[in-house]
Amino acid sequence: MGADAIHSADDARRIARRRLPWMVFDYIDGAAGRETGAARNRAALDVMTLRPRILRDVSQRSLATTIFGAPAERPFGIAPMGMCNMSAPGADLMLARLAARYKVPHGVSTVASTPLEEIVEVADGHAWFQIYFTGDGSGTFKLIERARQAGYQTLVLTADVPEVGRRPRELRHGFKMPFRIGPSQFIDFALHPRWSLSSLFKGKPEMANFQMPGYEFDRTESRARADWDTLTAMRDAWPGKLVVKGVLDPEDAQMLKTKGVDAVQVSSHGARQLESAPSPFAMLPVIREAVGPDFPLFFDSGLRSGEDALKAMVSGANFTFFGRILQFAIAAGGEAGLIRMWEVLSDEMSIAMAQTGMCNLDVGKNE
Repeated sequence: MGADAIHSADDARRIARRRLPWMVFDYIDGAAGRETGAARNRAALDVMTLRPRILRDVSQRSLATTIFGAPAERPFGIAPMGMCNMSAPGADLMLARLAARYKVPHGVSTVASTPLEEIVEVADGHAWFQIYFTGDGSGTFKLIERARQAGYQTLVLTADVPEVGRRPRELRHGFKMPFRIGPSQFIDFALHPRWSLSSLFKGKPEMANFQMPGYEFDRTESRARADWDTLTAMRDAWPGKLVVKGVLDPEDAQMLKTKGVDAVQVSSHGARQLESAPSPFAMLPVIREAVGPDFPLFFDSGLRSGEDALKAMVSGANFTFFGRILQFAIAAGGEAGLIRMWEVLSDEMSIAMAQTGMCNLDVGKNE
């Protein structure tokens, strides 16, 4: 059972849960606190309905769009995710190849387990570098310069992690980065031999972007010093597009627009930070109203289907991003599983467009 068994995101998650060690699955799947924030966002997505329309010629439908003026074959991309190679060896590059094939952004995490230079090359330039402001910022700006020299055109500042959120499922398993194996982890891995044989024998997953002089990364180090002056310095240092991710407040979104940010990404970090945060999906139309109709607005968090992504676009997003379900697809079926999941998402969106009388993703012009 693998790629052929994936007919939905739930299928990929179910298979991944069986194949991955508990520690790895719960790191990917877990959310903050009692995980009510994730449930709240899921409920907001579920309660929204789409308006079916009939007797329209929807025989010729297109999922193509543009992002920052460049063509993209899908209106959804790959959210930045740390340590993807824990889902399967080479997962980062599987995602990069997918991004190149469909000309969509691959969000490359600060804590990716493959060097940022290799990913952008394999993605044929369709990669955005995601950055955290950490400690005093000296290492952060070194990484920004490194990404610029590697050819990245878009920088994504993740701004919703002043401190790393408490995720009890991670804590129960003793999950740490850098990756450490103790007695409980050894037992966990022994009970999942298929993953262990394919993953650990290829080398312990590492945070590849910190193999550079003068930069020791500590995942738990405070990121609380970042302020609006930090954003200004980052804007001055980065010549390309600058996206700020993790925005849930309309006043913050308006301020970012005035500060010269090129786009805002509405996101709760997959509900992994503040359990009591509002649903990103519920805030999306509010933030759209705050920034106006023409400002680029992206969305991630909780999307589980192509129909979900269409709901986000109808609600004001210009582009959407999928995260953990892509890792689950890789864990379930390798690169074939990832491709299968992408095809499922595409089919789900295309069918939902047909049902709602849409031929293209110019949402306001399908009447």
